Amino acid sequence: MNISNLSPIVRRSKKRLGRGHGSGKVKTSGRGTKGQKARDAIKPGFEGGQVSLLRRLPLLRGKGRNKPTTAKPFPIEVGKLESLPEGTKVTLATLVKYHMIKEGISNVKILGGGTLSHKLTVTLNCSQSARTAIEKAGGTVEA
Repeated sequence: MNISNLSPIVRRSKKRLGRGHGSGKVKTSGRGTKGQKARDAIKPGFEGGQVSLLRRLPLLRGKGRNKPTTAKPFPIEVGKLESLPEGTKVTLATLVKYHMIKEGISNVKILGGGTLSHKLTVTLNCSQSARTAIEKAGGTVEA
């Protein structure tokens, strides 16, 4: 026997219950006799008729129950974009490359704080004041 002719994964076939006498699992199919477990599947979380844990817990009330599911955008001011070279296309990848945001951030919005003195092409979400600052410097916004 060589290593070259070994199969990579050995899988055992699933036990087929209640499929005739030849299978060795007939009649009760390994469930014993009578009782709740012998008859049908018990739902997960079922506690024998006791009020379930989910129904015993208190309802969420008050301020924090209706929080939004989407994360707020990461704010970057126009003044920070001043450090980018002229003619740069500003995308998430560009901001990560120049260490303005961390790698995991997926939603960015450019806000209008600060000034910009050279052309940039921005493909991210911008506030109205940021848009005017970018266009005033000769750049364009494509979002």
